[in-house]
Amino acid sequence: MHTDLDTFARRSARLDCDGLDFDSFRDTPLDPDALRCLRYMHDVESHTVCYLRDVLVTRAHRDPEITSFLTFWNYEEHWHGEAIARVLDAHAEPSGASRVAATRARLPRRDSLRPVAFQLASAATPHIVTVHLAWGAVNEWTTQAAYARLAALAGHPVLTELLRRIMRQEGRHIDFYASRARQRLDSSATARRLTRWALRRWWAPVGSGVMPDSEVRFLAGYLFSGTDGAAAAARIDRRVDQLPSLAGLRLLAGATGGGVGGAETGGRPAPRAGTTELAA
Repeated sequence: MHTDLDTFARRSARLDCDGLDFDSFRDTPLDPDALRCLRYMHDVESHTVCYLRDVLVTRAHRDPEITSFLTFWNYEEHWHGEAIARVLDAHAEPSGASRVAATRARLPRRDSLRPVAFQLASAATPHIVTVHLAWGAVNEWTTQAAYARLAALAGHPVLTELLRRIMRQEGRHIDFYASRARQRLDSSATARRLTRWALRRWWAPVGSGVMPDSEVRFLAGYLFSGTDGAAAAARIDRRVDQLPSLAGLRLLAGATGGGVGGAETGGRPAPRAGTTELAA
């Protein structure tokens, strides 16, 4: 599917939370594991703007279609984090600006060097934009699947409806990332080689590099273990296989089979690159 950017722009909006009874979580709270997932998702969704900082120092900022998409993408991801904050607030959990500030305060010093690394990579090759688009597609597929899995595991009707609304917007993000990645991969053998190498070497679950490794491992195990979880991970890997020259990476199989690294990274934590961030 080739996403029409004008249509995407017209449909882009703050997440609709009308009719959602957030007070119901006070009477019927989520279990500790589901709540732990939501804390992770809140923190990662709220970090999307920091990833946008990194992308805009690359050649991506020269492409008006990409910058337009990123503007709407970042706006919608912000409101995903705000909606999840309301669930945390109903559980008397830290949420919103205070939680975001704490998350950013604990980032390692090397995070401040990320824009420099992205800029240098972009200076070295014009195909860094293709890497970003393919990486974004993988992260958005993973984020949407994570929300679906959490809804199924938590079994809370209000949470299920909230996540359904978030997933609908994530679906539009997927359409853009995947269609533009496919276009660029189709047009350049160098882009295909670089993107495959980067994903194989550096990809890790959304939130790696932002969240502690213990939380990344917990989320991967909780959401993508068991028969249904493994099936969800396998579906994502099949979607990656459909992008030109990316077949056989088995990124999700590697990430959910132990450790936080991708299938061929030897379990090394890798920087988050999309929020995708669970953005995405």
